[in-house]
Amino acid sequence: MTTSQRPGRWQHRLPAVQETSAGGVVIDVHEGRARIAIIARRNRAGRIEWCLPKGHVEPGETLEQTAEREVAEETGIIGRVLVTLGTVEYWFSTPEHRIHKMVHHYLLEATGGELTVDGDPDQEAIDAVWYPLDSVHEQLTFPNERRIAQVAWQRLAGTA
Repeated sequence: MTTSQRPGRWQHRLPAVQETSAGGVVIDVHEGRARIAIIARRNRAGRIEWCLPKGHVEPGETLEQTAEREVAEETGIIGRVLVTLGTVEYWFSTPEHRIHKMVHHYLLEATGGELTVDGDPDQEAIDAVWYPLDSVHEQLTFPNERRIAQVAWQRLAGTA
């Protein structure tokens, strides 16, 4: 019996859609300690998740431009891309599609702005905080983002 013949199983697979986003780790040094801006948002179940700022690439933007724009929109912090930190890839589903998501992360230097979520046009971010880079892994919700923060730490420490 094939999968499509099994009772109670889907008769077809949902169509797959590719999505590309960019964002990253925006660094500021405060009182001699590196800190990064992270955001809180509510997931579909209503739970709060702490994550790195990121979002969809707009037409005509480079990945680096997207990272700088998304960081500014979701945290209020203006940043300048320094280096790439890596790409996170994952799948998730909506009722209509299976989505293959690629998120390109960059290390950004904070160059201005004030920490706020008021500029987030999608109003997904409900809070933004500065968090010490060396302990942010304790706060970030997702293991892949904890890995990206670790890579940022290694790049800054010169051990990457």
